[in-house]
Amino acid sequence: MSEYLKKEHKLSDQSSEVIFHAYPQSPVAEKVRVVFGIKGIAWRSVEIPRLPPKPTLTALTGGYRRTPVMQIGADIYCDSQCIIRELERRYPSPSLMPTSEQGLMWCLSRWTDGTLFDQTVRHVLGAAGDNLDKDFAADRGRLYLGEDWAAALKQANAELPHLVSQMRAPLSWLNAQMSDGRAFLLGAKPAAIDAQFYHVVWFLRGRWADGPSFLSEFTDLVRWEESIRAIGHGTPSEMAPLDAISRAKGLEPTAETGVTDYDPQGLSVGQTVTIRPDVNGGEQPVAGKIRFANAETVVIERTTDDVGTVCVHFPRSGYQIVLP
Repeated sequence: MSEYLKKEHKLSDQSSEVIFHAYPQSPVAEKVRVVFGIKGIAWRSVEIPRLPPKPTLTALTGGYRRTPVMQIGADIYCDSQCIIRELERRYPSPSLMPTSEQGLMWCLSRWTDGTLFDQTVRHVLGAAGDNLDKDFAADRGRLYLGEDWAAALKQANAELPHLVSQMRAPLSWLNAQMSDGRAFLLGAKPAAIDAQFYHVVWFLRGRWADGPSFLSEFTDLVRWEESIRAIGHGTPSEMAPLDAISRAKGLEPTAETGVTDYDPQGLSVGQTVTIRPDVNGGEQPVAGKIRFANAETVVIERTTDDVGTVCVHFPRSGYQIVLP
């Protein structure tokens, strides 16, 4: 464990226990697992299927099926943006924002998590080509490449040298940032941006056959990778999916209520809406009633017989709120 971790955040009462719904191969889940490591968090791991259906997950989220999802009691956090913000709020030390440039880091994360990650997925899927499992190719292709995913996959395979060149440029920037011998991107302490960059590199190394040889060019980046790996993933312990459902059903959500001023969509508490990612991957929208909204986050409340009343948290950035 790294020196900056003075103590571990132990599991406390059930209402504040961190429950993480993911599968081991997910790069976005790896991003959050690194955050658990940075903060020294003990957490419960609920393993979900790589492919739909994901019945226990979608029972909690109301239909959202992307990975990962974090649960704390009856509050459900979708997308790593929401997850990281909530972990920073609940576990402020050590901080994921060790400099005064918090806003700039969030801006940069929209590139790492958006354009850069989508480019990496296209690269990895294109390189695999016909070797991809057909069901996996159809699911992830539709999610990331659009309705005509099969043609897009063939195009990515044909354009692989170009895609490699597009990955080489940002990795050279990352390598240059580390060239002064620093341990992490911002200096001596890891930050959210380390985890947000790392999941892209982790995905390339682990899921592209030529990844290790490609990355070997970037010696300072490789050293940084080793520093991130040494942080670990905190302390996970397994939890059964149905126990997570029971946990939600046995507790009340704690999300605050209200809508901040100047909301561009005129949202109001109690208003019925549906929410889905900006990029339409053929997914089911999530329906509920507005509980809270500000510039960064929207929270909807929903009630079903299976899970009782839960609050589902989404980022505003990258998601559409559809009014009736």
